[in-house]
Amino acid sequence: MLYPELFKQLESVRWDMDKDIPWDCFDASLLSDEQAQTIKMNAITEWAALPATEMFLRDNRDDSDFSAFMSIWFFEEQKHSLVLMEYLRRFRPDLVPTEEELHEVRFEFDPAPALETLMLHFCGEIRLNHWYRRAAEWHTEPVIKHIYTTLSQDEARHGGAYLRYMKRAIAKFGNEAKAAFAKVGVLMASARRTAQALHPTNLHVSKVHYPRDTVQSRLPNPEWLEHWLSEQIQFDNVWETKVVDRILHNLSLLMEQSFKSVQELNRFRKEMAATLPAPAAYQGA
Repeated sequence: MLYPELFKQLESVRWDMDKDIPWDCFDASLLSDEQAQTIKMNAITEWAALPATEMFLRDNRDDSDFSAFMSIWFFEEQKHSLVLMEYLRRFRPDLVPTEEELHEVRFEFDPAPALETLMLHFCGEIRLNHWYRRAAEWHTEPVIKHIYTTLSQDEARHGGAYLRYMKRAIAKFGNEAKAAFAKVGVLMASARRTAQALHPTNLHVSKVHYPRDTVQSRLPNPEWLEHWLSEQIQFDNVWETKVVDRILHNLSLLMEQSFKSVQELNRFRKEMAATLPAPAAYQGA
């Protein structure tokens, strides 16, 4: 089991919201209304760890090890929402999300193959790590800069934990897992070719709720994410390339191959898919 070791590792570096956030360093002159509004949107987005956890537990009923790890992931992701709300409560109480706004992003996701979902969220952690690093650079107020840096480090650790479960899946399912991971990897590393940000909170996940079946579409400002990325934190091609490079690097290590481009990963995906019997392709754990 991976859960006991991951629990010990993540427990040893867990930060304390009262002791490790420099609340006393707040400088009101360095926080604009525009910046404060983005903090509210991020706080609500992080709250979506709740329906994501419900999805993970439902779709991984036969995997108690991974389901137990969800107790860590869920706790730390909800803590991200909480620390952003605490920042607003202290310094911009008019912008604290309401319970209704938070509950709006809790809806049931459609069932999906567990292996593909695992890879999707691994890529999501990499992307969010880079988004938050960029957000820390964009913000000017020192306390929120510190918070975003702290959150980005958590997301990197979560990505590392997901990677451990992906390695375990390859040992257990072989080419089936490799095909699933490569398939989603091609999608998530191809953001330059899409009109939307490729992150789990921005993907359609519920036919019955369409078109309001993405987390972002249920925010008070559904257009916020694209504006935040392009106009505010300016997540440009240089930063996008960093995300793609991290995805390709980690998949290269995982598959014991060398993927220098999405095209090379796509060729590998086709090779793996060709080894699978059609009815069993991309079935989850």
